[in-house]
Amino acid sequence: MRITGLASGMDTDTMIKELMNAQRIPLDKIMQKKQYMEWQRDDYRAANKKLFDFRNLTSDTMLRQSTYIQKTVTSSAPDEISVRNISSTSDFTGKINVKQLAEAATMQSTNRVLASDADLTKKLKDLNVEVPSSFTIKAIKSDGTLDKDGYVVKIDENSTMQSVLNDINKNSGVNAFYDSFTGKMAFTAKNSGEIANTVDAGGNIITNPPEIVIEGDTNNFLKVSGAVATEGKNAIFVYNGLETQRQSNTFQINGFEVSLKKASESDITFSSAPDTDKILESVVKFVDEYNKLIENLNGEIREKKYRDFQPLSTEQKTDMKEKEIELWEEKAKSGTLRNDSVISSALSQMRSALNAAVGGVLGADRLSEIGITTSNNYMENGKLVIDETKLRKAISDDPNQVYELFAADGPTDADKGLARRLVATLDDTRKKVIEKAGTDTAVNTTFSLGRTLKGFEDQISRFEDRLQLIETRYYKQFSAMESAILRANNQSSYLMNAFGGQ
Repeated sequence: MRITGLASGMDTDTMIKELMNAQRIPLDKIMQKKQYMEWQRDDYRAANKKLFDFRNLTSDTMLRQSTYIQKTVTSSAPDEISVRNISSTSDFTGKINVKQLAEAATMQSTNRVLASDADLTKKLKDLNVEVPSSFTIKAIKSDGTLDKDGYVVKIDENSTMQSVLNDINKNSGVNAFYDSFTGKMAFTAKNSGEIANTVDAGGNIITNPPEIVIEGDTNNFLKVSGAVATEGKNAIFVYNGLETQRQSNTFQINGFEVSLKKASESDITFSSAPDTDKILESVVKFVDEYNKLIENLNGEIREKKYRDFQPLSTEQKTDMKEKEIELWEEKAKSGTLRNDSVISSALSQMRSALNAAVGGVLGADRLSEIGITTSNNYMENGKLVIDETKLRKAISDDPNQVYELFAADGPTDADKGLARRLVATLDDTRKKVIEKAGTDTAVNTTFSLGRTLKGFEDQISRFEDRLQLIETRYYKQFSAMESAILRANNQSSYLMNAFGGQ
């Protein structure tokens, strides 16, 4: 703590503070530049986030064929058969007559395994049952063959009936269930259907084993020797006049999924058509988000810059009200990206990407041919306008042509779809923005604005060290002045006392 001005009577602290304020003017200018550049960096990153979000929307909708193959499927008996499109690009129609549903094989213990009041969480060794160290479960696989290796269920001294059930259900090809009422175990194959007979090299028919096989010394434990079993069954149906079978009640034919629910007495017809509303919704959302993006970016590069409103220093903020600071900084932050070349170039490239024709596609090769055009109002800076009637018709007539227009992947840029070109432009722009402004997790030395900010920080650190030396020097100078005045006052008092004494 310093006590100054005792000899001179001057407020030297205030004087030094005012002198230091004058010395701080160059530092304040550096800090203003640093603050403005930080705002600019943040605005670049905000713009980059918008580019990233729109890029993902474009990639996840306009470049995915699933967006365009959405179909509505009607069935004459939806309670008996349901049909949905999976990957078919064309419409389909047909009829099915279900003769038999697929069923999973089952197996049950012949005798009681545990007492009806047995606690499944107790260790098996405490339940007075004979258990093997392991046994193997083999079951039908999804391809209709038997799993020859099967799954080995291991039992140790800590095993409980519940842990054995959990192990079987999690890892084997069957689901196991213990029925406390009968005390028996029941097993059901996870995959339905039957294992077909095979023919050896000599033309002899080999009957395959049942769909569930349990091997090992389990008769005293699971009681499955001579167990009651039901064989699995395949689904049998007639599709467009052809009788065929499937291992499961749910299967695919030509890119659409059929789910059989019960046997039918007569033919069930079904047909599909493009789900125009859903496809239209995706395209409209893409156009809306594109318009929002270019409106925002155009606003950024055309935003007015108020050169008379510089970032406020800490001292300036102390003399202002909170609302005054808010209004001032609103203008000070304005125009950080005005006339930015990276964003201006991106806007130009995006307009070009969407307005050019796509080579090598059949059908529509321009947006205008499916009802999407550029606004005639130059104030809207290239926003897209949708003729919904024309777009809906294009989708209804051939959704695949709309997909090709956006997502074609030809050998040259001219042969690539509009959305594919757009994504390439967005990726290139984001790369340039990141090189300039980095990401939220980037360190300053990895991008150009960050390196400039690092330079400002170094300047500020050196300047503050210099100001500290200047302030110390001022205090020393004023202290020397105080000492000189004190000596002069002492000498004056001495002389006055000396003369007064005579």
